[in-house]
Parts: sequence; structure tokens; C-alpha cells
Amino acid sequence: MRRENDFTSGRILSPLIRFMLPVFFAMLLQSMYGAVDLLIVGRFAQSPDVSAVSTGSQMMMTITNLVTSFAMGATILLAQRIGEGRGREGGEVVGSSVCLFGAVAAALTVLVPLFAGPLSSAMNAPEEAFGATVSYIRICGFGSLFIIAYNLIGSVFRGIGDSRTPLMTVLIACACNIAGDLLLVAVFRLGTAGAAAATVFAQALSVVISLLVLKGRELPFRFSLQSVRFRRAIAGRIVSLGLPIALQDLLVGISFLVLLAIVNGLGLIPSAGIGVAERVCGFIMLIPAAFMQAMAAFAAQNIGAGKYFRARKALVYAVGVSAALAVLMFAVTFLRGDLLASAFSNDDAVIAAAADYLKAYAIDCLLTCFLFCFIGFFNGLGLTRFVMIQGIVGAFLVRIPVAFLMSREIPVSMFHVGLATPCSTAVQVALCLIRFRAVNKGGAKRTGGVPL
Repeated sequence: MRRENDFTSGRILSPLIRFMLPVFFAMLLQSMYGAVDLLIVGRFAQSPDVSAVSTGSQMMMTITNLVTSFAMGATILLAQRIGEGRGREGGEVVGSSVCLFGAVAAALTVLVPLFAGPLSSAMNAPEEAFGATVSYIRICGFGSLFIIAYNLIGSVFRGIGDSRTPLMTVLIACACNIAGDLLLVAVFRLGTAGAAAATVFAQALSVVISLLVLKGRELPFRFSLQSVRFRRAIAGRIVSLGLPIALQDLLVGISFLVLLAIVNGLGLIPSAGIGVAERVCGFIMLIPAAFMQAMAAFAAQNIGAGKYFRARKALVYAVGVSAALAVLMFAVTFLRGDLLASAFSNDDAVIAAAADYLKAYAIDCLLTCFLFCFIGFFNGLGLTRFVMIQGIVGAFLVRIPVAFLMSREIPVSMFHVGLATPCSTAVQVALCLIRFRAVNKGGAKRTGGVPL
């Protein structure tokens, strides 16, 4: 048995980039699920459908991000075991993860459809789009099993240093999602329900393909049905690593949902506008998000191998590359946000509202290139509680209060409301710099583990 990628020796930048690029393209294609829904609904349905898909997909994105973040605990633990030269224990990590996430999947499959109505109410979905929003969340909720299964399998691949296989599976699934949207929305005119059904089918297909690929792969550990057993110690470690990340992402996601609810209360056009803008933002933030996942796996392997300073050097490289690309994204988003928004709507008023909001997000591009790389680095080191704390501070002490205050302006400026996000990110970057300095001042443990 062999290891897919050994991040603990040799060059740093080129392996990091080679690992990051498939992660980026996989995330890009995965974002296409909701984006294609919104794009096709925007072209072949009405504004209430656009509002419903934007609000409903934001809710499902929050749930998906929560699962992805929780699964990061499995990625980190598996990568650390491989870095420590204890790859054979990986089967136990994966088996315990299956049991743990299976229980989560069962709960979400019941709870999300059951509470689709209250969730739509909590998000202040416009009256004209309320029924469609409930329908979208309910249908996607029934596919929670596939969301969790795909993210768990992806965490296994990333933990062994393989980011290309998840890219291949999501590429096929994305193509099926586009075909399904065109058939159900454009041809059969099923609107919001058709978009949701196509998304669930695509996610199910990606799980089937991933399982087939995983079955035929040579892994750096033994895994069989006998490995699928709940091991309290391993599950506890996965939870201790993944739960703070998941809680941080959940609370940050809730803060964005609160922001969305604030804007929804301003009317249908602002609601559709922020929905379109958030969909665009999902794309422009993919590069720093990909570096975040790559840094977590890279740092985890090196911490396991006792090479903290190698992980720190990788962080410097990641920030440098991400920052250079962030400048480009800032220019495009700030100057031509209307062009980006027009891909998701043909309503001039919605496009104008989205473009105004995107000017603020363009500023955020210049900050997230630092924040996301730091988060990945700290996650790889196992400092997930700090990651949770800085996320909560930014979300609830900065983003929500600023958004609320800006929404009280008369007339309301979508740009000013959007400034809540870069204000939050600036505070989080400051907290990360303080923690990073403390980590380096303490140095690394002589055993090579987590810095003091």
C-alpha cells in the first residue's frame, strides 16, 4: 500500500499548489449545484422562484458547510496518523467516521424536511416566494444523506493527500445537475421544485461514483466492513477536532442567514439581489477556501511528522499566492459586479442591487486571502477551538450588528449593508495574527507536535 501525497518532505509550494488546484475545481463544480439552479431558474422562471432558490440554497449551503467542516476532523486525524507513520490505523478512523456521520445523516434527513417551514419563516422569506422556499428546502433536506456521504468520502481522499478523485466525481455529478435543471425547469417548467430535485439526484450520483472509485483504490490502510465500528476514543478525537470547526461555520452561516433575513425584510428586489450577489460571492471566494482545505491537510501531515516549521513556511506561500489572485478578483468584482450578477438574473433592478452589494464583497476579497489560509493552518495544527472563537467574534460582534445598523439607513444602501462582511473579516484577521505570533513565540514542542 502507498501514500498518495507525502507533504512532509521535498518541495513545499508545488505540492501545495498541485493539491489545492483539484480542491478548487471540485469546490467550483460543487458550487455550480446551487449556481446552476439559480441561473436556469432566473432564465426560465419568475422573480419569486429566484428568491426561493437563493434563500433555500443559502440554507442548504449552511448545512453543507457544517457537514464539510465537521468532516474536517476526520481529514485532520487521518492526515496526522499518516504523517506519524501510523497509516494502518486509518481504517479505524474511517470506520468510526462512518458510524458517527451515519447518525448525523439520519437526523438531518428527518429534521430538515420537518422544519422547512419554520426555517423559511426564520429567514423572513418574502410572502410571494414562501411556498417555493419551503419546497426547495424540503426536497434538498431529503437528500441530506448524500450530502454527508459525499463530504465524508471527500475527507478520506483529502486525508490521504488525494484531491483529484473528488474533482472527477463532482465533475460528472455537476454535468448531471445541469442536464436535470434544463429538463425539469426549462422543459417541464417545474420551477423551484425541479431545481431542487435535480440537485439531489446529482449529489446521489456523486456518492455512488465516489464509492465505486474508493472500492477500487489502493489505500495506505486496511478497510473493510469489519472496520465500520464505533470506537469511542477515535470518534471523540474526530469530534474534538471537527466540532469546533463545524460550530464556527454554523454560527458564521447563521450570521449570514440573519443578514439575509434583514435584507429579505426590505422587499423582493433586495431579497433577490442579495441572493444573486451571494451566489457570485460563492465563486469569488473559492480560491481562498481551496487554500484553506489544502493548508489543513498539509499542516496536519507535517505536524504528525514533527515538522511545524515546514507547515509555517507553507502558510507563507499560500498567503502569497492567494493574495496575488485576490487583487485580480477585487478589480473584477468592484468594477464589473453588474456583469457578474447578470449571469443569474435578467431583471435590471435585481442586477443593480446585487452589483451594489458586491462592491463591499470586493473589499472582502483582499482580506479573506489571509483569513482562510490562517484558518486552514490552525485547523491542521489542531487549534480548532481558536478557529471557532475568532469566527464567533467576527460573526456576532461585528457582522450582524453592522448589517443591522446599515439596514436602518434611509434610503438603504446595499453597499453599506455589505460592508458588514469585510468589517468582520478585518477583525478576524487581526485575531489570527495575534494567535500566530503567540504560536511562533512559543515555538514548537521538541516532540514536533502542536506549538506551545
